Amino acid sequence: MNITVVALGKIGLPLAVQYARAGHSVTGVDVNARCVELVKAGAPPFPGEAHLDEYLSEAVEQGTLIATTDYEVAIPDADAVVLVVPLLVDEVTGAPDFDWMDAAVESLARNITPNTLVLFETTLPVGTTRNRWKPMIESLSGLTEADGVHLAFSPERVLTGRVFSDLRRYPKLIGALSAAGAALTREFYEAVLQFDERPDLERANGVWDLGSAEAAEMAKLAETTYRDVNIALANQFALYAQNVGVDVYSVIEASNSQPYSHIHRPGVAVGGHCIPVYPKLYLSGDPDASVVHVARQANEAMPTHTVDLLEAAIDGDLAGMRIAVLGAAYRGGVKETAVSGVFELVRILRERGAQPVVNDPMYSTEELAALGFTDYELGEAIDAAIVHTDHVEYASLGASDLPGARVVVDGRRVTKPEGWGATKRIVLGDGSR
Repeated sequence: MNITVVALGKIGLPLAVQYARAGHSVTGVDVNARCVELVKAGAPPFPGEAHLDEYLSEAVEQGTLIATTDYEVAIPDADAVVLVVPLLVDEVTGAPDFDWMDAAVESLARNITPNTLVLFETTLPVGTTRNRWKPMIESLSGLTEADGVHLAFSPERVLTGRVFSDLRRYPKLIGALSAAGAALTREFYEAVLQFDERPDLERANGVWDLGSAEAAEMAKLAETTYRDVNIALANQFALYAQNVGVDVYSVIEASNSQPYSHIHRPGVAVGGHCIPVYPKLYLSGDPDASVVHVARQANEAMPTHTVDLLEAAIDGDLAGMRIAVLGAAYRGGVKETAVSGVFELVRILRERGAQPVVNDPMYSTEELAALGFTDYELGEAIDAAIVHTDHVEYASLGASDLPGARVVVDGRRVTKPEGWGATKRIVLGDGSR
């Protein structure tokens, strides 16, 4: 097949490489010229994705993957077009911001040719494929299903850093707008993906047709919103445990020993492109979902609770104190700050008169400055610290790494209890000491 992938980001580029490795001819299109030039040179435009360096260079060298900024080159005569353009939400209202996707779909529609399968992998509010993209493409292109232009939704279900292994591990959910589109979508994904054996599943791992685009859209929102609600519950348990002198982690371990309990871990913040964002996409279609509303509010309050915990341990206000936030990335081992809690922590600390500084082993001083932070190097004098990210490098931290720190609040339970001397170590959710 001739396949086009729209948007060569942290999901789109690995997908393009996956399709090329499966024996197909792939064109990647992206509006970022620097990204395109790097891909054309066989160099990933971002670090940290397992096997991407090797697989990308092989695909480019073999000529099975090319990249361009020109939709007029990428779209015509493609057998399938896969869109993985980011969908953002308004920071104030939480409403979906379709600007980037609208622009991409419009460019696709103006260049599409008959007999093209259009697949959306970007997480969308329920009904978007049918009610937004189908009319837009038909209006701008003049083409319909009668011309062989079929639309389907199939959510990406992978984590950055392990995309290739996740593509094999999880069933590929699909939902089309017609029976013919569903058949083509199944044929496409069975031709570009391979699946691991999953004896734990009730049916065989592979392509799972949910019967409609709406069902597939909702499945993605449901699985991510579940995680947000579950984390909110864990965070509520953590705050209560802190107050009553209990270690919530031992409670969660004990609870999860029973097969019907699957409590997640609490933490200082919920970050990333998915978990803090997709519940808002769900709420855009189901505004009466009170449980989802409350869970999102509970998770968004965690940075404030963490700073409150630090302030109480200091036994005074934080004005004038130099406080290190350890970790800018939203998740350990991933160089990504999308919706990272570091921004809210720094804002709150500044609001309370502190002088926040930020350390992250994955970011240079210049990169942290570009994010609006002052760099902190371990070993420099500090008054207190908050561990925000569960980087493995922080597991061995001790008092000598944070000289002068009166209090360290570990918001991820990544540090060890030994080696703190006179420094007071507090683990979010552990009130047992």
